[in-house]
Amino acid sequence: MQRIATWNVNSLSVRLPQVLEWLQANPVDALGLQELKLVDEKFPHEAFNALGYQAVSFGQRTYNGVAIVSRAPLRDVVRNIPGHDDEQARVIAATLDLPGGPLRLVNGYFVNGQAPDSDKFTYKMGWLDALRAWLQGELAQHPRLALVGDFNIAPEDRDSFDPVGLAGTIHHTEEERAHFRALLELGLTDAFRLFEQPDKTFSWWDYRMLGFQKNRGLRIDHILVSDALRPQVTACHVDRAPRKNKQPSDHAPVVATLGG
Repeated sequence: MQRIATWNVNSLSVRLPQVLEWLQANPVDALGLQELKLVDEKFPHEAFNALGYQAVSFGQRTYNGVAIVSRAPLRDVVRNIPGHDDEQARVIAATLDLPGGPLRLVNGYFVNGQAPDSDKFTYKMGWLDALRAWLQGELAQHPRLALVGDFNIAPEDRDSFDPVGLAGTIHHTEEERAHFRALLELGLTDAFRLFEQPDKTFSWWDYRMLGFQKNRGLRIDHILVSDALRPQVTACHVDRAPRKNKQPSDHAPVVATLGG
C-alpha cells in the first residue's frame, strides 16, 4: 500500500512544524507541497531527512514554489513546463521507484487567474494549455502517473459552497472547468470522485469571515491518476484536521491510497 498527498502550505517557513507533525502522524509515501514561498537554498532538507524523507524543490522568493517530499528516491526531475517560458515556479515532476513499479508524480501550483477579465486569467489559460500538451507526452512515457496540486479550479458546482452566487467568478468559470475536463480526457481520473464523499467537502477556506468555521470553502486541491493507476486507488479523502491548527494554511491536505 502506498499513499500520496498534496498540500498547499502557504509558506513552508511558517508552516514547517505543522508539516512535520502531520507527516509523523500520516506517514505518506510522497507529498506534493505548493506555495513554498522560499528559495531552494532555504529549503529545510535536514528536517525532512530526519523523518526518513528526501525532497526536491523548485522555489521562488516570496511567491509560488513547489516541492516533492518522498520516502523513495526521486529521479528524472523536471522543473516547470518544458518549452513554456515562465518566470514563476509552479511545476515539479519526479519519478519514484515504488514496490508496485515506478510512479511519475507531477506536482503543480496552478495559476490563480485573479478575475476572468484580467491579464492573469489570460496567463492562466495559456499555462493550462501548455500543461496539457506536456502531460500528454508524460503520460505516453509514464503510464503510472499522478498529477497533484492546488489546481485553483472547482471542477463542478458541488465543489463550491455557493455555486450560484459564485457562478462565472474565478475558480468557477466554464473556461477553467473546460480545462479541467481536458486534463481528464488525457486519461486521468479525479481520485476523490472515485468514492462516495460527504456533501460540501472542501479543501480550501478563506481566512476571512469565519470561512472554515462556516464551511464556506472550495475543493480546488486535487489528485488525478492515470488509467494504469486508477484500479489501484482504494481511498481518497481531505484531511481537515490541519486547518484547525493555530496559524494554519488556508488549504487542507488531500490523500489518496493505492493498494489494499
